[in-house]
Amino acid sequence: MNKALVQLTVTRVREIFRQPEAIFWTFLFPVLMSVILGVAFRSERPDPSAAVVVEGRGADLLEATLRGNAAVRVERMDAVAANARLRAGRAAILLIPGDPVTFRFDPTRPESEVARVRVNAAVQRAAGRIDPIAVREERVNERGSRYIDFLVPGLLGMNLMGGGLWGIGWTIVEMRIRKLLKLQLTTPMRRRDFLLSHVLVRLVFIPLEVLPLLSLSFLLFDVRVAGSLGAVALVSCLGAISFAGIGTLIASRARTTGAISGLINLCSLPMLVLSGVFFSTARFPETLQPWIRALPLTALIDALRSVMGEGATIAAIGPQLILLALWGVASFAVALRVFRWS
Repeated sequence: MNKALVQLTVTRVREIFRQPEAIFWTFLFPVLMSVILGVAFRSERPDPSAAVVVEGRGADLLEATLRGNAAVRVERMDAVAANARLRAGRAAILLIPGDPVTFRFDPTRPESEVARVRVNAAVQRAAGRIDPIAVREERVNERGSRYIDFLVPGLLGMNLMGGGLWGIGWTIVEMRIRKLLKLQLTTPMRRRDFLLSHVLVRLVFIPLEVLPLLSLSFLLFDVRVAGSLGAVALVSCLGAISFAGIGTLIASRARTTGAISGLINLCSLPMLVLSGVFFSTARFPETLQPWIRALPLTALIDALRSVMGEGATIAAIGPQLILLALWGVASFAVALRVFRWS
């Protein structure tokens, strides 16, 4: 590594520590997100389903039946108010008395389908239904199977993506706006060293991004890494390199903060939705799966979840690592060709 590149990297590190907002969004925000979402989805019983019994003959019996079921939170009101509650999403299902009883709900809402199952089971058992087959339930609450175990790798991937796109893309454009890039043209600094110094800074800050999140997740929610910490470190480094390459590419020509923020959002928002940060990618149609798997954030999160949740080895996540490396190298190579100082 040449001396100029080392000096550039040290300068980039010092600049970041002079920006409190960068420290907050890069290091503190993901930790706060994990705490808030961890509390919201902590290991407790699901909330009762919100059911509304519509006024009418037979409403008393329906209400009394559901009052004794802890899985259902029942209210009673007239038809106009009940339908307004359903449209607003404050009720999962309406029960309209009659023969037969009518269930009114939106089958595309998961909570409504759950409510239908719960309410129907309560009503049928109250009417004397006997299950023809006896079943036994085993409730699972083990580490690795909780939502927080699923969530933390997604938040870590989101953090690494944000650091690469915002930490590099926004910084370079800010320097271009302030005419600092033009000043550096008077020096013998090479374009490659300038861009590479930003990438190296991302690697320097990886421990400050990864360790606090993993430590706090362990202390507060007992989230553990089933695989090796070395594998987590390798995945994180390749993820940081991948998004650092993309960050340099989208900043290569952008000249205003509006342009760079639009490009960053254009890159990041689709991946936040598609790549499984908060929910499984299996929710999307099969025709989209090849495209989703080709996204760098999907590869990063899948690799992190495999190592942290399943104890996967580096060889087992080889395809994801190769994909991350390709994204980083290809993006950086294109950035070198299209980058402009002004």
